Amino acid sequence: MNILLDNYNQCQLDNWYWFQEAFTEDELLQIEQIQESIPFNMAKIAQDTDDLETKRKSEVKWLGKEVPDFKWLYERFITMGTEANTSLWKFDLTEIVDDLQYTVYHHDGGHFDWHMDLGSKKYARRKVSITMQLSDPEDYEGGDFEFMIGNEVVKLPRKKGCVILFPSYFLHRVTPVTKGTRKSLVLWIYGPPFR
Repeated sequence: MNILLDNYNQCQLDNWYWFQEAFTEDELLQIEQIQESIPFNMAKIAQDTDDLETKRKSEVKWLGKEVPDFKWLYERFITMGTEANTSLWKFDLTEIVDDLQYTVYHHDGGHFDWHMDLGSKKYARRKVSITMQLSDPEDYEGGDFEFMIGNEVVKLPRKKGCVILFPSYFLHRVTPVTKGTRKSLVLWIYGPPFR
């Protein structure tokens, strides 16, 4: 059989990958400690809009690639991204462009409405999105991470330390948080634009 055709037949472009317990409690505590000194900013979206809060309401901080304390996190996410990509999508992945995004959604309706991580300009090169749950499910209500696959809404696992990887063209959202606080880490792996 043609090797190229065989590779296409093995791809699962409408599927996602996850690690149920990717980080230990000690590692999760370490993440919380090393991010504390970095200030928060209000989250934005790629396109300018007058009604930002209807689209996204959260605080973010960026854990820089150049900071030695964060190197092990990047290495872990790259390893998971490589495993997921090899198993499912077989995308051409080349680099990490953005820093790790530490995101907090508060109980006052913090959310991120339906969107894709793939976009225009530099965002056209996003291939794999990675998100990690940093909060215990009991610590908040609402705040569900969901995909829209076809016309079906799929609710994702909420377990603390769980890592979910998916193609950046997936439509996804975080529903409004109504109680407590939801925290997550997000990273994107880039490659040549889809053709």
